Amino acid sequence: MVLYSIGSVAQEPKKHAHHKGAIYFSWGYNEEWYSNSTVHVKQDAIGDNYNMVKVQAHDHKGWDEQLLHEQLSIPQYNWRLGYYFNDKRDLGVEINFDHTKYIITEGQHISFKGTHNHLPIDSTILFNQSNGFFYYLNNGANFLLFNIVKRVPIYHTDDNNLGIDFIGKAGIGPVVPHVQNSFFGHPNQQHFQLGGWNTGLETVVRVTIMRYAFLEFSQKIDYARYSGLKIYDGTVSQNFGTYELILSAGVIFPAHKHNPMFQSKGIIPAP
Repeated sequence: MVLYSIGSVAQEPKKHAHHKGAIYFSWGYNEEWYSNSTVHVKQDAIGDNYNMVKVQAHDHKGWDEQLLHEQLSIPQYNWRLGYYFNDKRDLGVEINFDHTKYIITEGQHISFKGTHNHLPIDSTILFNQSNGFFYYLNNGANFLLFNIVKRVPIYHTDDNNLGIDFIGKAGIGPVVPHVQNSFFGHPNQQHFQLGGWNTGLETVVRVTIMRYAFLEFSQKIDYARYSGLKIYDGTVSQNFGTYELILSAGVIFPAHKHNPMFQSKGIIPAP
């Protein structure tokens, strides 16, 4: 009886460990619309401390010009690197970067209020290069976010070769702008810097093909606060909202063997 019991225990099937995790990466291109913004310019050394009120700005897509004749990183692009970590593979974390371009629109009349050259100013000035003004975050307003990701399956075939998912994301992180500007004929030395923070919400429709490749269409709302941006003899600060549309392609791989996301439904993983 004892030997029989020992043999029975020895023949019990092993319990399979949870095979968690999937890693994904995507690359795509984006288009932006920006809210009006107040730009605060502070240049104590030359007696300037004023606000530019209700400033209008636009993006510079780049991918609609000569995408295949330029480096892939010259147009407005975005990338995502993420990891699903729970049993259902519906919760994850993600590093989320958008190379967005922010350019104050030339030819607009902007209200200047504050102090210029140590004297009060309350005037409307034509903003263009011939007047000594330009403002580019053209090598990037550059939103970097650390996101929490939630995946909601919509439709998957039995062999998992076609899947449609809704994905929601929320996060916060730094902005890393490239600052290039001129105010009243004083250009700065263009540069990259850490320049504040941003927070964003993103919704995504993902279509997965042959289990490992996917296409995504996303829309995103971002709020960014820029501060301490270095300009000629001073700093500039502003905040604005952004609405983005994004089209991306990517790949996804299991982090461990026998991940059910990459197998036909009903197949029991081998021990």
